[in-house]
Amino acid sequence: MKSSVDRKPLTLAGAINEAFSVMLKEDERVLLLGEDIGQNGGVFRVTEGLLEAFGEDRVIDTPLSEAGFVGAAIGMAANGLKPVVEIQFLGFIYPAYEQLMTHAVRLRSRTMGHFTVPIVIRAPYGAGVRAPEIHCDSTESIFTHMPGLKVVCPSSPYDAKGLMISAIEDPDPVLFLEPMRQYRSNAEDVPEGIYTVEIGKGKKILEGEDVTIITWGAMVSVSMKAAEALVQKNVSCEVIDLRTLSPIDENLIASSVQKTGRTVIVQESHPQSSVANDIISIINETSFLYQKAPAAKVSGFDMPVPYFGYEDFYLPTPERVVKAVMDVVNF
Repeated sequence: MKSSVDRKPLTLAGAINEAFSVMLKEDERVLLLGEDIGQNGGVFRVTEGLLEAFGEDRVIDTPLSEAGFVGAAIGMAANGLKPVVEIQFLGFIYPAYEQLMTHAVRLRSRTMGHFTVPIVIRAPYGAGVRAPEIHCDSTESIFTHMPGLKVVCPSSPYDAKGLMISAIEDPDPVLFLEPMRQYRSNAEDVPEGIYTVEIGKGKKILEGEDVTIITWGAMVSVSMKAAEALVQKNVSCEVIDLRTLSPIDENLIASSVQKTGRTVIVQESHPQSSVANDIISIINETSFLYQKAPAAKVSGFDMPVPYFGYEDFYLPTPERVVKAVMDVVNF
């Protein structure tokens, strides 16, 4: 028998699939729900093979009704089960917004702690895969504004598996955002068996001295390419992958920006009312007197994500990140 320290290379999609497999084996209360997740294995085949392994009572194909099956899953969670619900794309979650905001995040306080809602809502999100309208939204800040809902966004296979297991074990609702561009962009060694990555803790993925780049999801790889290019300009970047957007790792943000004195935040979402704005507030509250330049952000634009080839003009690029970094360095 293999131990939990044995490793095998997995993509982000494969790591999430393995997280489901080990948790379905470990805990009979865990079940999966969503449109086409059973026979078809989901739009991105993240649940492929699980119906055959665990049966239709544990891997459930639902009707085309996000409000309906999210509401049903909230009831399941309140009654002792641990449902993991797939929304095919984040842009399809809006019909279920009422179920999340009115019921899932309030039930613990409404019942004075007598009930919790251990539900995971997982959704592919983000542009860059040439999908149609509404399939490419990056509207995570809508959900970070829901007290009682944790919002998680891994960028790597290792983090994806560990965070998914943590999300399933969490007693409260978790929105698990999966960057579509990262599903099969690379593979890395991932431990077999059960391990966890703590929700609410970010990760420093590159040490640096001159500028802190704060990012998450698919923008991590964009930021790393920018940091590599900036070495040629004698600029040393520290890159932070937040991993969790709510609760956000304020201590990691503060310690890094106090060291470098300069910050660039890279996000795919719209700039207005965004997570980047929340990060700037954290910097002002914890580290204002350490700053050598105003914090900058590189974002999408305040418009719907455009169709197909025009995505490239909408999305942050390494070149845009390099420019923002040089602006704060030369402030």
